[in-house]
Amino acid sequence: MTFSALQIAALINGKTEGDVSISVTSFGKIEEAQNGQLAFLANPKYEEYLYSTKASVIIINEALELKEPVTATLIRVPDAYSAFAKLLSTYQQMMQQQLNGVQQPVYISASASYGQNVFIGAFAYLGDNVKVGDNTKIYPNVYLGNNVKVGDNSIIHPGVKIYHDCMIGSNVIIHAGTVIGSDGFGFAPQADGSFKKVPQIGNVIVEDNVEIGANATIDRATIGSTIIRSGAKLDNLIQIAHNVEIGNSTVVAAQSGISGSTKVGKGVMIGGQVGIVGHINIGDGAKINAQSGVSKSVEAGKAVTGSPAHDYTSALRSQAISRKLPELEKRIKELEALVKQLINERVA
Repeated sequence: MTFSALQIAALINGKTEGDVSISVTSFGKIEEAQNGQLAFLANPKYEEYLYSTKASVIIINEALELKEPVTATLIRVPDAYSAFAKLLSTYQQMMQQQLNGVQQPVYISASASYGQNVFIGAFAYLGDNVKVGDNTKIYPNVYLGNNVKVGDNSIIHPGVKIYHDCMIGSNVIIHAGTVIGSDGFGFAPQADGSFKKVPQIGNVIVEDNVEIGANATIDRATIGSTIIRSGAKLDNLIQIAHNVEIGNSTVVAAQSGISGSTKVGKGVMIGGQVGIVGHINIGDGAKINAQSGVSKSVEAGKAVTGSPAHDYTSALRSQAISRKLPELEKRIKELEALVKQLINERVA
């Protein structure tokens, strides 16, 4: 697709400087972009490339003061990063709108239904009573079990498996290889040392505007629902156990795992490789540093780090002290020597 600088500026409510008729056909990083490409500058560390890049059009912050002449056409906006993200989203939507219809072969149950302007890719499986909303894209090799519901404008990428009875909201994105609704890890220990499987008869509810990364796993509840609240963003390779609840607009980075029945509040930030035990509460707005092991509930707004996780500020102080240990050891030995010398002098 080809867009002029004037068209781009209209999409992001920007002000142009330079040739408004110049066109671009693709995107590029400001340090690598070529003629005919669009770039953006949000991080001041990359400002030097603004004056040497070959990009035809560049989105910049409106407050940026130029230090040298620029050959590219500039589009000034309040926040270049947000504007560029909006532009990419618009471009992606335009590309996805070209996907329409049902490819063959697929299996669609006679009792399944789907809305207008949907795309269902080859080798997809839609079980009994499945309902898919308007403008939703179901990519190849997706499995939707019996009674699964998917809302409007959602995107289910290749190879996603959504087990029976699970509910996916509108404007949801689920990336390739993710499994939603697999059995929770429930086993009852027996007198002979064996384990008996506890049937997992609940489901998973993913509310609106959620994004789930690739190869994530979200287990169905034992009874009731495992719930991902609206606006939550989950990275790749995440494990969410049975009956967990993730609050609104919470973000969880890759390789983190949350054990059963834990409740995570809204606006929580969880770093990569975090492990959280079951049956605890993470308060609204809490922050958990990467590689932390959380073994007890975290208060709202509190930041924790380490394993076991503890107060973030205290941990930083401890780290600062630990770096000074060699120096402190040397000073202690000097003090011991001085004390010993004073004692010897007094005895003498």
